[in-house]
Amino acid sequence: MVALVLVGHSLELLHGLRAMLAQAAPGLLVGVAGGTDAGALGTSAPLILDAVRSVLAASPEGAVVLLDLGSAALALELALEELEPSERAVVRVSRGALVEGAVRAAVEASGGGSLASVVSASETPAGRDKLPDDWPVDGAVPGGIAERPGR
Repeated sequence: MVALVLVGHSLELLHGLRAMLAQAAPGLLVGVAGGTDAGALGTSAPLILDAVRSVLAASPEGAVVLLDLGSAALALELALEELEPSERAVVRVSRGALVEGAVRAAVEASGGGSLASVVSASETPAGRDKLPDDWPVDGAVPGGIAERPGR
């Protein structure tokens, strides 16, 4: 089964997300790399490398990496440079949002999805988001649920 690696600035946040994924996709291997080596907010290339190698050891089908913020990409890049070519060949990095992307990826992976289908599931198609289509585009709070068309 394809595994996931969650990379972020807060280890606590990532542990919470991993717990959520465990309920959505029992049995899915999810590695986490959050915070710095000293336990502060930030990212650490060595911690990311350890998380990626750990899941690849148990999941030769590959791993999809999801990031919390764009600044995590630099540490991820440094970590991925340390991988062997055979390891790099089965790692994909998602452009998707961390929480939504991880949930979609977890469901796809737990259903036996391929590496390509798991990364694809993790990425929100352009023009799609988590709000209903009839939600005001300016972000204003809509009227009551009962007043909305189709409800």
